[in-house]
Amino acid sequence: MSGFDVEELPVPEERAGAAWADFVATVEVRNVCEELGYGTPDVRVTPERLLGWFQDPHSPHRLFGVRVDGLIVARGLYEHLADDDTGACWVDARVLPAYRGRGIGSAVMRHVESLARAEDRTHAIVYIVSADGPGPRLEPPTGSGSLPADNPEVRFLLGRGYRLEQVVRGSRLALPLDPGELDRRLAEARVRTGEAYRIRTWAGATPEPFRDDMAVLMTRMSTDAPQGALEEPEDVWTADRVAEHEERSTADGTVLLTAVAESLADGRLAGFTQLAVPPTASAPVDQRDTLVLREHRGHALGMLLKLENLARLARTHPGYPSITTWNADENRHMLAVNEELGFTPMGYEGAWRLDL
Repeated sequence: MSGFDVEELPVPEERAGAAWADFVATVEVRNVCEELGYGTPDVRVTPERLLGWFQDPHSPHRLFGVRVDGLIVARGLYEHLADDDTGACWVDARVLPAYRGRGIGSAVMRHVESLARAEDRTHAIVYIVSADGPGPRLEPPTGSGSLPADNPEVRFLLGRGYRLEQVVRGSRLALPLDPGELDRRLAEARVRTGEAYRIRTWAGATPEPFRDDMAVLMTRMSTDAPQGALEEPEDVWTADRVAEHEERSTADGTVLLTAVAESLADGRLAGFTQLAVPPTASAPVDQRDTLVLREHRGHALGMLLKLENLARLARTHPGYPSITTWNADENRHMLAVNEELGFTPMGYEGAWRLDL
C-alpha cells in the first residue's frame, strides 16, 4: 500500500481538542485488536484510564498513528524508562482488521524500530495477544505455554526477526464470590500464615509512612517477576514516585484497593497486592501487581493478601462483573493461587524480543 504516513501524535495534556480525539481513536484501535485476540470485551480500556500511563515521566511514551481517508486505522508505540541505561525499550503496532495485509503494520513497526536504533537501544520488547488456533505450536525457551505458529501476528514477528521469549496468560475471575466461602477461606488463610505478619488494607493513596516500603516493593516487581530472557530493566521507584503514580492512575475516578503484609519482626512491608476498581461498575476490576519478597515467601502471604483484598472489594465495591489479571505462564505459584481463587484462562499473549 502507498499513500500513507506514520504520523507522530502528541500525548494530550487534557481531555479535549484534536490531540484528545486522536488519542481516543488510537485507544479504540488498541481495544478492537485486544478484544479480537482475547474474545471478550473485558480487555477494553478507556482513554481516560490510559492517559495517566502515557503521561508518566518515568516511562516516556511516543505515540504514532496512520490515517486512511482521515480515519486513524493503526497505532504505534515507542516506550523506554527515563533513567534506564540497559538499552531495553518496548514497541508496538496495531492495525484495525479491515486494513491489514496492506503493509501498514510493517511500516509502523519499521518506524518504531528505527527510533530504537537511533537511540542505540540494544533490544526491543513486544507484548501481543495471540488468539487460539489450529496447527503447529510455537513454544518459548521457558518451556511453559505455546502460541499457534500459523497466526498472522506470530508469522509477522518471526519474519521481522523477533524471538518468542515468554507466554503470558490472561485470566478472569467471575464475580460475585460466595460470601460464606470467601469468609471460610480467609479464616483458613489467616491460620496458615500465622502471627508473624499484620495485614493492613487501605483505599486510595498509600499512607505516607508506608510509601518508602511500597517503593521497594514496586522496584522489586520489576526484577522478581519471571521474565525469561527478555532482560527487562530494573525500574527504580521512590516514595515520591509512588504518590505521583497513584495520583495519575486514579485521575479517571479509579479507586486503588491495597493490602499489605507488615512483618512484625521489623515493621517493614513484606508483600502487597492491589486492585484497581474502575469508576464504571459494568467494567472489570483490574488485579494489578502482587508481590511477596523472596525472603518472606513460604508463609502463604500471597493467598492471604489476595483474599483480604477480595473481601474488601466485596464490602465496599459490590456489583462488578469480574476481575482480570495477567501472569507469566511459567509463574506456576501465582497461577496456582489464582486458580484456587477461581480465576480461569481468558487468553494468551506472547512476549517477544528483537535484538537491535
